[in-house]
Amino acid sequence: MRADLPALATRAASVAGSPVRDILALTARPEVISFAGGLPAAELFDAEAIRAAFDRVLAETPREALQYSTTEGDPALRAATAARLTTRGLPTDPDALLITSGSQQALTLLATALLEPGDTVVVEDPTYLAALQCFSFAGARIVSVPSDEDGLDPAALDALVERERPKLLYTIPTFQNPTGRTLPAERRRAVAEVAERRGLWIVEDDPYGELRFAGEPVPWIASRPEAADRTVLLGSYSKIMAPGLRLGWLRAPATLRRACAIAKQAADLHTPTITQMAAARYLTDADLDAHLAHVRDAYRDRRDALLAGLPEALPDGSHWNRPDGGMFVWASLPEGYDATERLRVAVEHDVAYVPGAPFFAGAPDPAAMRLSFVTHTPDEIAEGLRRLTKALR
Repeated sequence: MRADLPALATRAASVAGSPVRDILALTARPEVISFAGGLPAAELFDAEAIRAAFDRVLAETPREALQYSTTEGDPALRAATAARLTTRGLPTDPDALLITSGSQQALTLLATALLEPGDTVVVEDPTYLAALQCFSFAGARIVSVPSDEDGLDPAALDALVERERPKLLYTIPTFQNPTGRTLPAERRRAVAEVAERRGLWIVEDDPYGELRFAGEPVPWIASRPEAADRTVLLGSYSKIMAPGLRLGWLRAPATLRRACAIAKQAADLHTPTITQMAAARYLTDADLDAHLAHVRDAYRDRRDALLAGLPEALPDGSHWNRPDGGMFVWASLPEGYDATERLRVAVEHDVAYVPGAPFFAGAPDPAAMRLSFVTHTPDEIAEGLRRLTKALR
């Protein structure tokens, strides 16, 4: 007689899979025009320059590129990343950075280093779905702070922190996923002051900041003197170079950064050496800023194509925002509509989007939907909206 195997860990059984990933699997058919995935435009990748960087690394330093390396990251990539941050207004020493396997891993490392089961985490409502998964796996209690069209409400945050005593705030203040919103400078200052006064870690996630194509940049919360010793800034090369490289980084105070490095040693030893070295070579040999200017121009055209077609595509009474960058438009159907139910009809019409409900840690908005505008050309977007019109009407 065979004995039953031990059960899965409670966290593995209780944390659901990503609805976004499930939708992407359902819409993988080539005939589907998808506004669902947060996928950069593949035809805009600087593939030849990236290939040349890999070729040069393998030709010049094959032994180093194919060998184990340090957990903290390739020195050249850390230096190049620090230089980009410094140029953008945040003086950074290379030693202040830890290279990660995408910024998603940085979230996991922070959860490992900071959170005990039962600790409280504050998030925007709605927020990045994978962050909710990450904090749930850590056993955290997740509470949401009220947000409006400009992002989280600092006064509400102050009251919530006083009441709930959370350990950290997770925020995406620039071109937020899923809403595309950008937190104004005054609110960033107020958030930094709350963290200073209440004793709170801030995890500031910035994967989209270099994708601005309108308006003026807003300084990071990490640049505020009130929050400099308690803010972790996360970034990624996924949206500005290529997501398949799986390269991210975290900038953190020394004690926390060291704890994250130890957690990374336990997770994967280090981010792949050859990928780091090739990225560093690319940043030296190629002109990423010129490439990004081309990408931003294309993304602006695609956003404009989406916004131009939404009045016809969505039912009367719908509303949506107009982001100055990033990858997403946040829309809401009229009261009584359920975006999750309508998605099934949309897929039958070979078009897809992401329902907004899974992004909420608090009470969900069933009528909300996230529309990504970067993956398809303006002509494809126009066709996708024609299909969406049929599905929603």
